[in-house]
Amino acid sequence: MRYRAGVDSSPSTQPITMLSDRVLARQVQAEGERRSRAGILIPATAQVSRRLSWAEVVAVGPHVRTIKVGDRVLFNPDDRFEVEVKGEEYVILRERDVHAVASQHMDGGTGLYL
Repeated sequence: MRYRAGVDSSPSTQPITMLSDRVLARQVQAEGERRSRAGILIPATAQVSRRLSWAEVVAVGPHVRTIKVGDRVLFNPDDRFEVEVKGEEYVILRERDVHAVASQHMDGGTGLYL
């Protein structure tokens, strides 16, 4: 049972415990316009169908092996479940649906920095 205090800070509510290989993450919302590397302006209303998303992990289940609270994970938006907790939006993912992990505490891996 590993969870972040920010998810269950109110004593009147029950703490959240993730089960099995599930990961609870807060998706980083990129608001407004953005620019491509080539300098092309992409409006906020443009939808990119096969674009992966980043989220910050706030809780992990007991069978999650490689992801820790505070890591940033890269995932396909089609492989998520959305949930609202205390007015904040979170996503629930399976560990196997995570494509990459950006972490401050890399124990091994390729040595690439995202």
